[in-house]
Amino acid sequence: MNARPCAKVEVTDAGGLVSMATDMQRFNQQIIDEFRANGGRVAMFAGYPMVILHTLGAKTDQVRLIPLVLTMSGGERILFASFAGSKRHPAWVHNLRAQPRIKVELAEGLFEAKIEECDPADAARRVENQAELSPQFKAYVGAAHPRQIPVFLIHLMTSAVEPVHE
Repeated sequence: MNARPCAKVEVTDAGGLVSMATDMQRFNQQIIDEFRANGGRVAMFAGYPMVILHTLGAKTDQVRLIPLVLTMSGGERILFASFAGSKRHPAWVHNLRAQPRIKVELAEGLFEAKIEECDPADAARRVENQAELSPQFKAYVGAAHPRQIPVFLIHLMTSAVEPVHE
């Protein structure tokens, strides 16, 4: 359920396009602020568990904070790169593939983690199962077609590095 809003594309005076990144960054920062202020809860995601990935940009090597809905199943922490049904992968997929050892921020604190990408057959099975549980996710899968939605597992490597909520 990695929900993303539609961002507005603006045209500059010179006729060039301004990146949608600013709108997305602003939206993500609001989610991060609410997550941190409310013990990991974000109202617009109706009580679903959340995670903030602390990834490194594959090209820039800069830390990127990515708030996502986290799926919990059988003790596993699962991320679906649905990108709200986009035909392309979100940038964080490329970042995780380039650097799978990251920090993740959960309601309980900040943790060192290793991210594992599911193989295509396992990912397809997990996507199908999730689509059966969530009509919204099923719509994302349909909209993304023929793109196969990558699926990642979060493996915590340590106890909380530090608490993030006061």
